[in-house]
Amino acid sequence: MQLKNDFNTVRKRSMHICAPLKTEDYVVQPVVDVSPPKWHLGHTTWFFETFLLKPHFAGYKEFDPNYNFVFNSYYETVGARVIRTDRGNLSRPAVEDVMRYREYVDKAMQAFLDTEISAELASLVVLGLNHEEQHQELLYTDIKYILGHNPLMPAYSETPVHAYTIEETDTPFLTMQGGLYDIGFKGTGFCFDNELGRHTVYLQEYQIATEPVTNGEYLEFMNAGGYTDFRHWHAEGWDWVKTNEVKAPLYWHHVDGKWQHYTWQGLQPVNEQEPVCHISYYEATAYAAWKGLRLPTEFEWEAASAQFSWGQRWEWTESAYLPYPGFVKAPGAIGEYNGKFMVSQMVLRGGSEVTPPNHSRPTYRNFFHPSLRWQFTGIRLAK
Repeated sequence: MQLKNDFNTVRKRSMHICAPLKTEDYVVQPVVDVSPPKWHLGHTTWFFETFLLKPHFAGYKEFDPNYNFVFNSYYETVGARVIRTDRGNLSRPAVEDVMRYREYVDKAMQAFLDTEISAELASLVVLGLNHEEQHQELLYTDIKYILGHNPLMPAYSETPVHAYTIEETDTPFLTMQGGLYDIGFKGTGFCFDNELGRHTVYLQEYQIATEPVTNGEYLEFMNAGGYTDFRHWHAEGWDWVKTNEVKAPLYWHHVDGKWQHYTWQGLQPVNEQEPVCHISYYEATAYAAWKGLRLPTEFEWEAASAQFSWGQRWEWTESAYLPYPGFVKAPGAIGEYNGKFMVSQMVLRGGSEVTPPNHSRPTYRNFFHPSLRWQFTGIRLAK
């Protein structure tokens, strides 16, 4: 019964996220990293149909055989798929067809979850729910990009999704003693495979900021010429700045002599007390270098995480996304979930204002390419 309740809760939340959208909003793909909301709704439904209903629910009839080609994301094991850059060309299936697809699969899943299922299949359902929660976060980030790049910059909602401000503190840095620390998931409950392989690392004594960097602090970097001084940047980052003419975080606009940024309520003045957001790894490291500091490694972040608040922004670390000792890919398509991406990406820790409730953990390893900043990414410093 609990699994069925969890299934219903997660599936309803995806629809809640999309409730403020107009039909036209569901089909837009401004850049390759952004998927149309319609595609997210179809893909998360396809996951349950493909990995649970078709192979394990006797008598299940596939909704539409073409949907495997349309809504498969990157699973080579499952077959051919629409390439990512073409998702915005999918005027068909229509939004109403995708909604019928969700209803059809949800009804079948209700019946499936009323049967006796093995512990292995129950674990696969839980993976599917966590997979959909990941896409719920992507829904928020992609919707913000779609609306934030509409020339009208329309509001998504009249009320904030979340609002955070940071007050000054008497203890800006936490000191962590050098020594051995255990890293990785431990205990019961769900985790992704990239969190497994709990192991011990040795850390030198270090200090880590108790709060993330604010808009006001980042403005100081901008006003000091941070985007025009190559000395703060990695060579690749400096090329990125020049090629893309980057002068501020994503969604920031200089209007009538003042900085404003696109928010859930539309274009608003930048609040200097809020944690800076939509920052690339390149920008995070450049800011840290300008301050004479650095980013923490993912191990330093995890070891100290119980002693500071987190969850407002995904926080860039200085760690490349690599497997933990003993990491083994699962057989079949599920083994394509994380391991195949362990190259050319950096780890982020924590969570953000659009991370689903109870979805993140101190051991959660998010990962993105260094140039990406459409996610709710920020900065925590270390030294």
